[in-house]
Amino acid sequence: MTARTPGSAAAGPAAAPAPGARSPLRSRTVFAAAHVVADPYADTTPDGPAALDWDATLAFRHHLWSHGLGVAEAMDTAQRGTGLDWPAAAELIRRSGAEARAAGGRLVCGAGTDQITGGSLAAIRAAYEEQLAVVEAAGAQAVLMASRALAAAARGPEEYLDLYGHLLRQAAQPVVLHWLGPMFDPALAGYWGSADPDAATDTLLAVIAAHPGKVDGVKISLLDAPRERALRRRLPPGVRCYTGDDFHYPELIAGDERGFSHALLGIFDPLAPVAAQAVRHIDTGDPAGFRELLDPTVTLARHLFQEPTRHYKTGVVLLAWLAGHQSHFTMVGGLQSARSLPHLHRAHELAAALGLFPDPDLAAHRMRRLLSVYGAEDAFPAPGAGPSRGAGAAKHPGGPA
Repeated sequence: MTARTPGSAAAGPAAAPAPGARSPLRSRTVFAAAHVVADPYADTTPDGPAALDWDATLAFRHHLWSHGLGVAEAMDTAQRGTGLDWPAAAELIRRSGAEARAAGGRLVCGAGTDQITGGSLAAIRAAYEEQLAVVEAAGAQAVLMASRALAAAARGPEEYLDLYGHLLRQAAQPVVLHWLGPMFDPALAGYWGSADPDAATDTLLAVIAAHPGKVDGVKISLLDAPRERALRRRLPPGVRCYTGDDFHYPELIAGDERGFSHALLGIFDPLAPVAAQAVRHIDTGDPAGFRELLDPTVTLARHLFQEPTRHYKTGVVLLAWLAGHQSHFTMVGGLQSARSLPHLHRAHELAAALGLFPDPDLAAHRMRRLLSVYGAEDAFPAPGAGPSRGAGAAKHPGGPA
């Protein structure tokens, strides 16, 4: 475990879950894509090996499980390809697998090709196989992540069909396929062998149809609700659509007369308690209650995921720090600097208005401290505490950093 200075121990869950919160969600399968907590004392560089605070990183997974959510590990939210290198991701998968077994928590993990930067299709296949083996050895379900290397090397849909077919045939259990749009990663433009999203959809569906029983579902992150609805209506029976749409998730999860989406979302990292409570309204036959809880969170989600969308992780980590889940605002790769102070200040305002902070005074104090580091404490309205969702949460007026 990471060495700590006195008083720097990772915080546990900032607010205790409501009674019965560990009961599994019944009506939807919901994963929160979880961020990682950097080791703030590591002497590293933005392009050096990732150094994690393992205690705080794993404690946050237990926070998500405590609310009944599954954890999507080593995904885009964990800074895969933007600071989290493969050795650290592999260790993260192994450790999270052990914690999931101990906690009885549900876990899916990303298997990709980020240990290579390019190469032949054979090299790309070998990279996927290496990561798939690590995920399966950890006892987790695999998410076959979209690959930058494959997007660069493939010359058409046939090569996607061949490579994914090879991986699906050898997977030990059904996997989740991953379609991450270029707004999240510009290197993934033209994925599935075509810049035409209709043609790309046809290729994805052909992969699924050719391997019945091998695909649990599709995570689609295109920020295009009509396209997601159209795709999920074409999926074979038993294949789930996991929304990765951080702009339209309430309506997509609620669904319509022709179906609904499950969820694998980065925005559910900061929204975990609210998201779990909302889905339980669907469980009890109260879809209106689901929308009443979740619709107001979309303004915050759209703010965090505004262009350049790939930097949404900075706001996610900020909110984890403000909520007391970690003792600092430092990210692997130095990406705490990827968003402006006005952006971060507004994220605090929106989250406070939603009552996301178990200790609003602590959150406001930390936001003031951040602004003061940059000499900007007088350039923005004083951060207000806002309402609290954490019943009985301890108060720290002018409290710890």
